[in-house]
Amino acid sequence: MAKFLLLLRDNPGDFSSLSPAEIQRIIGEYRAWAEGLRARNQLHNSNKLMDDAGKIVRHNGSGVVLKDGPYTETKEVIGGYFLIEAADYAAAVAIAGTCPHVRPGASGTIEVRQIQEM
Repeated sequence: MAKFLLLLRDNPGDFSSLSPAEIQRIIGEYRAWAEGLRARNQLHNSNKLMDDAGKIVRHNGSGVVLKDGPYTETKEVIGGYFLIEAADYAAAVAIAGTCPHVRPGASGTIEVRQIQEM
């Protein structure tokens, strides 16, 4: 079995109009989905990322520089991740397709990437 990282991308502004009760209901959907994966031994780890801007580290040719990020013109940001186990990409994509992040009416996307063990 291979490991895959599901990177959950969304526009944080999409949640600004939701009531606290709606947000709690959605969080409950994610928790229930994760518990189902955990019960089937498919979930290795998951976390929501902080809502702050984060940081970008890169080399500018003369040294390492730090910038705030992601950039303000970016509409979608990575809001969280799930590290799962699946037989192949098709199985990982099938699992991702059941995530509440891509439920009807949601505007999020999930990037599915296979982990190369080092």
